[in-house]
Amino acid sequence: MRSHEWFLEHRTDYATGVLDSDDTATFESHLRNCEECRREIERIEGELRWLPMAVDPVAPRPGLRRRIIQHVLEAGASRGHRLRAPAALAASVLLALGGWYVGSQRSRALEAEIVAQQVRVAALEDTLAIMHRAGRVLQATVQVDSRHGGLIIFADEVTHRWNVVVHGLPPAPPGQRYQFWFISADGMVRGAEVRLDRGSKMFTTGMPEGVGAVMGAALTVEPLQSTAGPPQGKELAHLIL
Repeated sequence: MRSHEWFLEHRTDYATGVLDSDDTATFESHLRNCEECRREIERIEGELRWLPMAVDPVAPRPGLRRRIIQHVLEAGASRGHRLRAPAALAASVLLALGGWYVGSQRSRALEAEIVAQQVRVAALEDTLAIMHRAGRVLQATVQVDSRHGGLIIFADEVTHRWNVVVHGLPPAPPGQRYQFWFISADGMVRGAEVRLDRGSKMFTTGMPEGVGAVMGAALTVEPLQSTAGPPQGKELAHLIL
């Protein structure tokens, strides 16, 4: 009578049909009484079903078939672990890509904010430079209803650019807006629309092109529909250089 270790050792041989007839009969007799070996044989046969069967038979070298089958079965036992590794790798790649994407978006947002800050700094430096070089400062008091404010112009006579400050005025009445004008030798020329939603406005402007010499500036309240032509509304301030 053979020990159980013999059957453990020859499970693969039985499943692959390499046992001789006597050993096969002995193994089959053992299977009728051993649930453990039956389960293992079923597992081995299940692992072997995926092997290609539609190939032309060749005569293998002695022991080659057994070594191949044993390698397949050993690999099958660890297949779950090997399948988990690519899955974990894929998850890591996805996380890395997600992190790269989020980082890229944050980097773009940061770059955009840096550019915006640089623009604001450049504008502030330009404003300060004009105020520093301003050869003339013009000022007028402005009253709208009960509110008193003013119009101040810092005129850079080197670059011919102005810093204009409108302050202390309420938002324009409904249907109207504040309008800045240049007074030139050719008449009144529209400058910037002045929005006072926050109570004051500062802007930098160059001289209008294609007109005669600029001699001063004005501030009016214009109807919203008035977008061209001479002033139509009330004049609030009038400054001559």
